[in-house]
Amino acid sequence: MVEDYLAALIKEIQLTHALRQPLTTVFFGGGTPSLLDPTQLSQIIQAIALQFGIASNAEISMEIDPGTFDRDRLLGYLAAGVNRFSLGVQTFDEELLKICGRSHTLSEVMQAVEIIQQLGIKNFSLDLISGLPQQTLQHCQRSLQEAIAIAPQHLSCYDLVLEPVTAFGKQYQPGETPLPNDDDTAQMYRLTQKTLTAAGYEHYEISNYAQSTYQCRHNRVYWENKPYYGFGMGAASYVAGQRFSRPRTRKEYYAWLEAGAVINVPETSPTDYLLESLMLGLRLASGVHLGQFSPQVQEAILSTIKPYLQQGWVEIMVRDDRSAKLRLSDPEGFLFSNTILATLFEKFS
Repeated sequence: MVEDYLAALIKEIQLTHALRQPLTTVFFGGGTPSLLDPTQLSQIIQAIALQFGIASNAEISMEIDPGTFDRDRLLGYLAAGVNRFSLGVQTFDEELLKICGRSHTLSEVMQAVEIIQQLGIKNFSLDLISGLPQQTLQHCQRSLQEAIAIAPQHLSCYDLVLEPVTAFGKQYQPGETPLPNDDDTAQMYRLTQKTLTAAGYEHYEISNYAQSTYQCRHNRVYWENKPYYGFGMGAASYVAGQRFSRPRTRKEYYAWLEAGAVINVPETSPTDYLLESLMLGLRLASGVHLGQFSPQVQEAILSTIKPYLQQGWVEIMVRDDRSAKLRLSDPEGFLFSNTILATLFEKFS
């Protein structure tokens, strides 16, 4: 099954027209890429390099899960060209790992960290999740302190999202015990922001923190609404103004490939581009350049967000060249980002 899927994935890469060379970032994510052995991963990287080219200083990231790799496998990934790793820890509490259905143990987390440190990997990230069932502020604080002690260059701290179609999503209802309530998860967010920034991490995106020069270059492409290729089941891409998501099942994905991997969707409309630029760009602490929009649109944006300016959730920054940037305040603006965006969407939709 794995070999069949690899062949299909490489076929899609080969069928995709290269619009720009070379690539400056590559990201292996979604699912558990570290279930691939280094030879298999190398096949994909080679196919990408042949079709698009990969810049010599490219950031090549890979999500890895504790318990799915050892020292030799990680060395193999490094040899294949991976130079940034994202370790899916989720929490440093053994009981919470069990409750949220993670396949790894705390012992495997620490073993994974030890391997990364032994190999001297200088660009790695840890993923943490807040809002887990039975999680408290004390749990959150302990996980943050454990992460700081490990000293990764980057931390991603996400709030739990319940997907209704998953077993986990069917088991728990938003806002109901044993899930923390909204006030508690907001406090976890504030605690995370305060703790990590005090430890020297820059809060550069709603859910992401980095030491100097270690922001995730690949993910910034998404947030800055720039084009990117996507490959594989369920993968999304944004190329030539077209947003497209591939089929999510193997049967449908293989059938789509056999039919020529045709992407036949309309280009993003000016209104959608505006809303996407606001939705994605306001996730960044640096915010959105208002100068990219017409004077009429800028005036409408400023009029719409005026109440949030007064509440301190939104800030307008004027640069030396007199161009303005709109950004959300940290942490309150980020906490209420959905409210702010919903108002903007209502205005422009």
